[in-house]
Amino acid sequence: MGYQQALEKAWDDLLAITREGETHAVKLLSDTYTVDLKNRTVLSDSCNIPAKDYTSIIILHYLAKKLKLGSLPEPSGQWIDFREIEGGEAYFPAFKKRTIDRILKKYGMTPQAILKTPQSLPYEKGLPGDAGIVLTVMDKAPILITISKADEEFGPDTNILFDKTISDIFCTEDIVVLTEIVVHYL
Repeated sequence: MGYQQALEKAWDDLLAITREGETHAVKLLSDTYTVDLKNRTVLSDSCNIPAKDYTSIIILHYLAKKLKLGSLPEPSGQWIDFREIEGGEAYFPAFKKRTIDRILKKYGMTPQAILKTPQSLPYEKGLPGDAGIVLTVMDKAPILITISKADEEFGPDTNILFDKTISDIFCTEDIVVLTEIVVHYL
């Protein structure tokens, strides 16, 4: 399904559980987006431009889940690898190429550089590895990125971990796209 079809379906799903004239605010990283159901628009509040289709889809899916559940589950504090998510093992090679490898290319030789992530992003320093950050990507959807520097036996390594509750909020495909959005900002 292309972005346009997925976007239309996301709008239809959201409109099935809410009223057309409503607007909602959804925070994604350091920006807040206004979701206008009447006009079927998702606008960045910081620059007043429409969100890219893939970002809109993530925001609409997140909002629909939040409205369906009444509130999203609190993060458990238990971190899981992408392969532990349903369907994650089969999709891992593509996930690795689209996310982990990009972080490794940028920060593998200088892991501490990730700690200089733009101050506008909502993060705190993580504990595992030589360097790590926990990003509050969306409310109740943190992501932990760890980087280990090379040693005499192994090259540098990167991992992206998710709170165990991530699958209660997003499907596997959405988790991949959400992580790609994060990697883009790093």
